[in-house]
Amino acid sequence: MSDEPDVRLTAWVRGHVQGVGFRWWVRARALELGLVGSASNLRDGRVEVNAEGPRTACDRLLGMLRPDATPETGVPARPGRVTGVVERWGEPRGGASSFEER
Repeated sequence: MSDEPDVRLTAWVRGHVQGVGFRWWVRARALELGLVGSASNLRDGRVEVNAEGPRTACDRLLGMLRPDATPETGVPARPGRVTGVVERWGEPRGGASSFEER
């Protein structure tokens, strides 16, 4: 467990990210990082990622979501194609006990 305070990351990911296993991939990475939250398809074709946990873990997840992300050794390739990510940081809301695909 980290002594670092928890934060909430909301990231809107655009590109070819629906119907390709992207939410499943995000969920797996978030769980590996010890984060809780969700990844949801939006009607406009984007995926919204809400993640809560230590700032360094959320930063790492955000780095994996970015279009120019370099694949990490041992991490399965990211499905689909990301063309952009918009992020927002805030205080954690709590209530989540795991990371879900919605």
